[in-house]
Amino acid sequence: MEFKDYYGVLGVERTASADEIKRAYRKLARKFHPDVSKEADAESAFKDIAEAYEALSDVDKRAAYDSVGSNAKAGQDFKPPPGWNAGFEYSGSDFGDAGNPDHSAFFDSLFGYRARGDRPGHRAGAEGGGDHHAKILIDLAEAYRGSHRSISLRLPLMDANGLVSMRERKLDVNIPKGIRSGQHLRLAGQGVPGSGALPAGDLYLEVEFAPQPRFRVDGRDVYVDVPISPWESTLGATITVAMPVASVQLTIPPSSVAGRKLRLKGKGIPGSVPGDLYAVLSIALPPADTPADLAAYRSMADSFPGFDPRGKRRYER
Repeated sequence: MEFKDYYGVLGVERTASADEIKRAYRKLARKFHPDVSKEADAESAFKDIAEAYEALSDVDKRAAYDSVGSNAKAGQDFKPPPGWNAGFEYSGSDFGDAGNPDHSAFFDSLFGYRARGDRPGHRAGAEGGGDHHAKILIDLAEAYRGSHRSISLRLPLMDANGLVSMRERKLDVNIPKGIRSGQHLRLAGQGVPGSGALPAGDLYLEVEFAPQPRFRVDGRDVYVDVPISPWESTLGATITVAMPVASVQLTIPPSSVAGRKLRLKGKGIPGSVPGDLYAVLSIALPPADTPADLAAYRSMADSFPGFDPRGKRRYER
């Protein structure tokens, strides 16, 4: 993917103020608007101009763009570094008479859905400070028991000349017990400061669970991968399964097969109606690292001469 120089598209310096960016956009929009322009590439040029203005006219998006593109040049191969946008998201913009352009792959790789202003709490046209939106990654254990943590956010700040820079801000946040991925925590008055005596906006933290290899979450239901031995699978057993905050006892019925789901009611994420825990079974085979191990496998093969692991009956169990 090629890097787009939005400042170059609008013909302004990186140090341009918000007013200079607006003036440059309006001048170019009048020249290349498809309804009035006679330029051969007017439609394509107008889309590039509109896209550049959407990125640079919004304080949050301009700060994000500057943070990843300070050393990039137009046309160079570009890929945002992993996790570059952790800690802040971007305010929506009304975008005036430019419409809603078809964003390029480059634009969407930077901002995605966050640039479209469709998040809860957005207050377009508010007289006070604007709302700010960010993501917070939590462990599954925090959803089970709740927690209190201090977080650091990168927030854009515009000075009196319209120039944008990033600042670090620390906040104490209470994570309530039973919170689910996708829910929002609202911190009143912690958004963008208002001007003069007008109040600040709110900060909305969208909760997302940090990836955990053994667990998957669907709403309040939790799925955990549980390996069992061949004899536990065949004979049945009662085993201990480690969970994020405690261990649970799980009864393996005889003749269980890989992929079977065992439900523990109410052992998912807490709530007025708690979720369920689903243990998904897999069969773990013992290693055959020694002559004795190999002999045990040969003995097993001799004991089941008619066994066909790919037989129809095996798949129907």
